[in-house]
Amino acid sequence: MDYQEAKYKFISTWGSLGTLWGINKAMAQIQALLFISPKALSMEDIMEELKISRGNTSMNLRQLIDWGIVTKVLVSGERKEYFTTEKDVQELARVIAKERSRREIKPVIKVLNEVSSIKDDGTSKTKELIKQTKALHELTENLDSLMHKMVNQNQNWLTKSVFKLMK
Repeated sequence: MDYQEAKYKFISTWGSLGTLWGINKAMAQIQALLFISPKALSMEDIMEELKISRGNTSMNLRQLIDWGIVTKVLVSGERKEYFTTEKDVQELARVIAKERSRREIKPVIKVLNEVSSIKDDGTSKTKELIKQTKALHELTENLDSLMHKMVNQNQNWLTKSVFKLMK
């Protein structure tokens, strides 16, 4: 497999995985392209490489910037905007986990807390709702806390051991 084929395969696979993680394919492909690029790329470079429209590129770059994954870079002597992404995979995982928690998990925890705190009217339906949503609330908070602890750890023996167990 040559460079072009490997690059295409990586970007394509990363784009497909992105849809499983709740982001659109183009957004994931832009991040993948920037991730493997040795230098910052302009919007035109990204559009040409991925064969996507200016609007699609612009919208997805804005979302990636909002997520804290992509940053604008000043290139001396250039008027165009250039973009790059976090290259450290540990830091990238930390940023993504933090943002997913803020956008997805925290709102669920809030709803579960509200639902599990309803007034107990003594009926079996209400008791079961409270019991199950409290259990789910506790589990979700614990998993969110564990995820934060894991991604905020330096790559040490404990983190390596846990990741090995997860494989």
